[in-house]
Amino acid sequence: MDFFDKAERAGIIPVVVIDDASDAVDTARALLAGGISFMEITLRTACAPEAIRLVKENVPEMTVGAGTVLSLKAARTAIEAGASFIVSPGFVPEVADYCVTTSIPYIPGCVTPTEIIAAINKGFDVVKFFPASVYGGIKAIKELASVFRSIKFLPTGGINGDNLEDYIKEPYIAAIGGSWVCPAKLIASNNFEEITARAKDAVGKIRAVREG
Repeated sequence: MDFFDKAERAGIIPVVVIDDASDAVDTARALLAGGISFMEITLRTACAPEAIRLVKENVPEMTVGAGTVLSLKAARTAIEAGASFIVSPGFVPEVADYCVTTSIPYIPGCVTPTEIIAAINKGFDVVKFFPASVYGGIKAIKELASVFRSIKFLPTGGINGDNLEDYIKEPYIAAIGGSWVCPAKLIASNNFEEITARAKDAVGKIRAVREG
């Protein structure tokens, strides 16, 4: 089973902002305890590459990737640190090319037909839709999916425990993302029990929709 099959089966890839690399391992373990085995550590903080490395080395059950990848240099840094996949908020052609040549899964951000076509022409069939709440949410994704039938979407931005069912029930949604499961404030306060509880809640809701 390849990365995208596993991600779709999981249904959720939390967006994680780490301000102190020493919190990365406990965060990963808290997510795992809640049934989530994917995490996207964003490159929004200086310690993010180190956080990725620590999770990769200490929590092998966790599939850790890098988010907010804006350049080829950032992609290389993340992959060298141990990132198993790369996510960008927009479509970055040089990152797309690099990930294709190195066989690293890449999820480019695409919210317009032009961006989606660019992704298709590079061989991608899963794209990030961000920020979902700003660009029309599930209604907009549904319209795009009706045209681009080979594409599945990973929406993030404005998705939370109250509305995730609206997204995950649709066949063109590969998985959902978001920071509500492990927001920075919970990580900073070492409230890992709450992160586990939120992960369990999300996993339970996803499973109920898919099995119901």
